[in-house]
Amino acid sequence: QVQLVESGGGLVQPGGSLRLSCVASKTTLFGNSVMAWYRQAPGKQREVIARIFATGSTWYADSVKGRFTISRDNANYAVYLQMNNLKPEDTAVYYCNMYTGDFWGQGTQVTVSI
Repeated sequence: QVQLVESGGGLVQPGGSLRLSCVASKTTLFGNSVMAWYRQAPGKQREVIARIFATGSTWYADSVKGRFTISRDNANYAVYLQMNNLKPEDTAVYYCNMYTGDFWGQGTQVTVSI
């Protein structure tokens, strides 16, 4: 069983920035797995917003492209999400996901509000 622990959420004003972190328990699965960030806003379905592949290639949903950056540090079993120019519609619980084995973190709340 792989544990994923997210951190870095909080309350931020529109236009602000946050950096989310996700640290996995040590596993040989991490380096070769696609890692992703999802989010779920109140009353909405969970949606994938960013992926990073084992090669380092990335993919972003249109809603965050140009504002969010996903990165990974395989040596420390970590994946990050740098979020800039945050908007109220970015308010959601953000989840980290490891595709291999379909492991999930507990989520971290991001609230963008004046």
